[in-house]
Amino acid sequence: MDKFPKLWTKRLILDQIRPSDISNIVKYAGNIKIVENTRTMPHPYHEEDAVAWIHMANIGFKAKDNFMFAIRYSETLGLIGGIGLTIEKENNRAELGYWLAEEFWNKGLTTEAVKAILKFGFEELKLNKIFAVYLTSNKASGKVMTKNGMVKEAEYKDHDIKRGHTVEDNIYVSLIQYRMTKSEYKSL
Repeated sequence: MDKFPKLWTKRLILDQIRPSDISNIVKYAGNIKIVENTRTMPHPYHEEDAVAWIHMANIGFKAKDNFMFAIRYSETLGLIGGIGLTIEKENNRAELGYWLAEEFWNKGLTTEAVKAILKFGFEELKLNKIFAVYLTSNKASGKVMTKNGMVKEAEYKDHDIKRGHTVEDNIYVSLIQYRMTKSEYKSL
């Protein structure tokens, strides 16, 4: 796979993140509600963060161990979020991660994007397992996983540190993990 893949759904296009997306990335990822619902998104979110994310995505694609897609609303073609698979080649599995701009929440768009990424992971990348975790406070993310046929696999109590502005602001967060295996995907 020399060229970055492009995936289509009913309402979305998932494709390569580009420098022209930086203003939308900063605008949407800078929303505190996005930060509160993700594990590692910095706040405040600056242009340098967007540039670093694009750089990481490009390096990951070249190494074939990280496929980070822009989520684009097909009506406007503007970036409204991100979704990706971080590959663990030695175990033939990947971790799925995603975020979506708040103004596009509760429309089924994340569910649509996850369905396309699961198909890509199993059919194109030939993965054996895809898993995803969400903060226990972000129940909507768990619903996205369930709607796509993913199975609850584990709960991790106080598993990650969510970084604050100072060390005193750091908090421990609990996670819930969902999975889908190749055989589960085939049985859908």
